[in-house]
Amino acid sequence: MDCCVPKANGARRVPCPECGQVGRAVASLTARAILQPGHAAPLEGAAPRFCRTPECGVLYYGDAGQRALKQEALVRVGLKETADPVPVCYCFGFFRSDLQEDVAETGGSTIPDRIAAEVKAGRCACEVKNPSGACCLGDVNKVVKEAQAAGSKAVAAEGSPPDAPETGNGC
Repeated sequence: MDCCVPKANGARRVPCPECGQVGRAVASLTARAILQPGHAAPLEGAAPRFCRTPECGVLYYGDAGQRALKQEALVRVGLKETADPVPVCYCFGFFRSDLQEDVAETGGSTIPDRIAAEVKAGRCACEVKNPSGACCLGDVNKVVKEAQAAGSKAVAAEGSPPDAPETGNGC
């Protein structure tokens, strides 16, 4: 199975019972793999969904309001974390800081290509390692772009001429 090929999903759009946003459908297998023992049971047969709202405490929810919370996960949920370490690629162990350091040192990152090569070789397990149940490459590329934009802003700020000293006479 190719984890980076979107699956057709004819399921109805069910909003998160906490934040009201419609989450991404995930396999029951994903919830069982990510949640602490026993916490996925209420989601069995409930068409579980992953809540992508960063500030929402719900990680997974079902079609009848069942929910599993972020703190019930066995792993840190990168999308819902603000402090390092923030995982971005669960299959190959890359964190937000790895991508930021790569961009700071080189202006770009080879990490997305390395991940893509591993995926192509069939060595990913996104469905059971990534809380979203999906391939991480979109999130990885987003972090790279954010790091590049932050680096560009920092370079622009450093390159700005210093403010001219005030002479008191308007000159």
